[in-house]
Amino acid sequence: MQAEELKDLVVKALEEVKAQDISVIDVRDRTSVTDFMVLASGTSNRHVKSLADSVVVEAKEQGVRASNVEGAAASDWILVDLGDVVVHVMMPATREFYDLERFWRDAPDLGVAGSE
Repeated sequence: MQAEELKDLVVKALEEVKAQDISVIDVRDRTSVTDFMVLASGTSNRHVKSLADSVVVEAKEQGVRASNVEGAAASDWILVDLGDVVVHVMMPATREFYDLERFWRDAPDLGVAGSE
């Protein structure tokens, strides 16, 4: 699966479970680690876990295995590494505190999607 298709699959999986403030950042010209970073917020620790689980399940159904999932025990911030796409699902306060978007400010922002 191409990086663009995987990014779209991740966004769809997040939208289906009502993720908030979905943001996609194109980091292809900034790092060799991944092509896209997808950030999303959940409304509770349980919601954050459900969002991450949805991404893992949808990717697996399409033959893409998550190489690593970090933070599932705490559930304030879960990182799902799908290779070409890295997904950060966080509680709003955690997302605001770490402000990952700030680190990639110069990268092309592909917009915001998802529930308001």
